[in-house]
Order: sequence, then structure tokens, then C-alpha cells
Amino acid sequence: MHGIFTTILMSAFVKFTYTCENSTVIEIPENFKIGASTSSYQIEGGWNLDGKTENVWDTFTHNHPEKIEDHSNGDVAADSYHFYKKDVEALKYVGFNQYRFSISWSRVIANGTIINKKGIEYYNNLINELILNRIEPVVTMFHWDLPQYLQNLGGFVNPLITKYFEFYANVLFENFGDRVKIWITFNEPTLYCIGEYGEGRSGSYIKAPGVGEYLCGHHLLISHANVYHLYKNKFYDKQKGEIGISLKLQYLYPKDETITKEFVERSLDLTNGWFINPIFSKNGGYPEELVKIFVKKSIEEGTWSRLPIMSDELKKRIQGTADFMGVNYYSSELVEPKTQLDDSPQFDIDIGLTFSVDERWPKSDSLWLYIVPEGLYDLLIWIRDRYKNPKIMITENGYADNGEINDFERIKYIKQHIAVILKAKSENCNIVSYMVWSLLDNFEWNIGYSAALGIFSVNMSSPLKERTPKRSAKFFKNLITNGKFEMC
Repeated sequence: MHGIFTTILMSAFVKFTYTCENSTVIEIPENFKIGASTSSYQIEGGWNLDGKTENVWDTFTHNHPEKIEDHSNGDVAADSYHFYKKDVEALKYVGFNQYRFSISWSRVIANGTIINKKGIEYYNNLINELILNRIEPVVTMFHWDLPQYLQNLGGFVNPLITKYFEFYANVLFENFGDRVKIWITFNEPTLYCIGEYGEGRSGSYIKAPGVGEYLCGHHLLISHANVYHLYKNKFYDKQKGEIGISLKLQYLYPKDETITKEFVERSLDLTNGWFINPIFSKNGGYPEELVKIFVKKSIEEGTWSRLPIMSDELKKRIQGTADFMGVNYYSSELVEPKTQLDDSPQFDIDIGLTFSVDERWPKSDSLWLYIVPEGLYDLLIWIRDRYKNPKIMITENGYADNGEINDFERIKYIKQHIAVILKAKSENCNIVSYMVWSLLDNFEWNIGYSAALGIFSVNMSSPLKERTPKRSAKFFKNLITNGKFEMC
């Protein structure tokens, strides 16, 4: 792992000093913030209370419980709608500096434009409780729970979504912007657009591969840029906040020795670059290699480009519209060219890549999560070098298990990942914070409650939904109190 556990790194950012034969003490830099993340549908419950209207996950889980691994839903979940003060108590117990949560669009606005005062009141209460306890709110505007009304209009494949999202954001800035200074427009657009509009495996239940995911991505980028400009032009002078976006990213390694560095770099551009490049690159627009693919495909298919074309004006409007990059990292993959010919239009086939894992990598109790902390280090260095070292917040990083209170494997995972983050920071990567996923065990989308990622256990069978700190919560408490941790 790049020698991180055997090398003493001395820098202004992070210090590694031996305390025993095979142990290293890792110190947290001053002003480096540590927090926890959640999202509205996954924890709030109260799905039809006080004027909240249906979102796509309400509809999906009610109509297709068979699509959820344990046939569960988020109707009640951790019931943070009623017990948000318990969440703040949990954050305060640990000593977290930041709390990233998302706002339920359908809780604050009904039918696209009707403001729900009860929904506004709920988030005002939560934000005020956080500030009272000296915890900085980090607010995600959209974390996958699109109002069903807007989905009925086509959701993110309809260009009208850009206007609805701007209206929604304006409501958030007007009601919460005096206290919220860190805004994230969208969470994980790659997973959202492919899952919702390409593969049809989640909330919207729409399957339009090869077209849907690209329309979604295009309108999402425009929506993000419009909200950034709205904030800077109308609200920034008074509110002085920041706007960013959270991207699910991974590093890619060659499948074998026949795969060149150039191929890996191209693969990173095609995958991570889909949403990074338009916002953070020098030239803007979609990655050049991605555009080339669709120029060729449009000729072969005898039709227009399935990847929407960005005008120079649109490129300039989207370019630079983020004060920071949120990085959600869980694992990495191996990459190789796709050898089995398939003309079906969909993202991974279009880009001609096959992904796999190295079976030598450790894995969590959930088969999807292989433990590759070196991938996070390499990713951060790649972002630094490729995109002129943007400001980065690690907005998600977490470990899946079966809900053990003594979650030693989660602690090990977290230590490994914070260590490589601080190693990258010591090498001038502009990383300012780390937020663990998740504060609470919660509804994990298509796998329901069958995997646990929280550092607090929630008694889902109790009407009081008691929160119990796991060993990992106590690890964070000691880390924040002492400013360091030991790795053996």
C-alpha cells in the first residue's frame, strides 16, 4: 500500500511515528474536519406525514417489494423525522464536526412548486439543533428520492427538470442559507443515472439503456450549473456559502500485464470523467474519448449521438461550477477491454470496458464491497494531477457488515482509509474533511436492511428506535478527542 505502514512520513499535514515494533500513530491535522453522512429516504421515515408527498422510492418499494432483498422499505426506517434530536445526540456523543444529510424534495415541495411549511419547519429544527450543538450542517439537495410527481413528467430525461430543480434550490437557499454554508447539489450521478434510467433497477423503475442514462446525466449537469450560478448571483454576497457535488469514484487497475497505463488512464476518463470533466477540467465538456465514441457510434447507427452534444456556450456555463468536489469512495476495480461483442446500447458496452475484482483483495460481509484502500490513495493523486488539485471533501466512505456492535472490521477499514487520505494530503492533495457512511444503520436501497453500514445501531423493532453506539462510534470519539489513532 505504497509503503504507508512501513514509512515514517514527516510533513506539515500528517506525522507517522512508531510506538511499538509494528505500530504507527497517525495524527489528524489541525482544521481537518471529521463527520458522518446520511440521506433522507434512508433514515427519516414519516413517508406520508405533515404534507409530504410520495417520492419514487415510496412508490417503488410499495409496488415492488420483491425488488428489495428483504422486502423492506423506508416508511419508518430510523424514524429521524420524529427522532432527529437523537441523531444530533449521537453526533455530539462522538464529537463530530460535520453532519451531512439530505433534504427530501417531496417533503418540502409538493407537485413541483407548492411549498410545504411543515417540511420547511422540520429541516429548520434539525439545522438549528445541529448549530446549537456546534455541528456544521452539510446539506445534499438530491440523494435519489425524486418526487413521484416529477418522475411522472419523465424525471431527469425531461429537460423541464432543470427548472424544477432550480425552483427547489431557490426555496432551500431562501429558507436555510443563512445557516447552511456547505451545499451539495447531487449525490452520485453516475450510479443514479445508470441505475434509474439505464438499468431500471431502482426507484424510477425506468429501463431505457443507451439513451436514458445520458439524458439524465446531461440534464443533471445543467441543473447543477444553474443552481451554482443562481447561488453566486443571488445569494452568495449575503450567505457566503459553497456549492459542490458528490461523485461516486473509484480507481481502476489493469486486469493483467497486457493492459497499458494509457488504457487505464483512458478508462478513468471514460468512467470518473463523465461527471468530473464537465465541471472540473480545463477545457470543460464531456471527456474527449467519450465524445469520440459517440461520434463513431452515431455514424454506425445512422442516427444522432446518444450522448447529448454540448455547445461551447453550455460547456462554459457548466465548467468551474463547484467550490469543492465531494468524493464517495468504497472500493476499486480491475479493468480490461470488452472482448465479447454486444451491440446493445448501454453505458459499459458503449465504453467498451469490462470490470472485475482481484480475488486476493479482502472483502466485507457484503459481496459488493472489496477493501482496496490503496485505490483511494491512487484516486486522490489522480484527481490532484488531472484536475489541478481541487478542494476535496470525502463525503462517503464506509464498511458493510451484519450489524455487529463490536465492529472491529469496520474500524480497521476506516483506519486504513483515513491513513491513505492523510498520506495523500501530506502530498499536497487539497482534502479538507472526511465523513463516514453512515451515522446510523439504515435502509440501504435495493438490499434493504440486510447489510449494516452505520456506526450506531438502531433498534428497528422498537417504537423509540434507540440508537446504540458501536465500537466504531467509540473509535471516532477517541480519535476526535485525542487527534490521533494507532495502526498495528
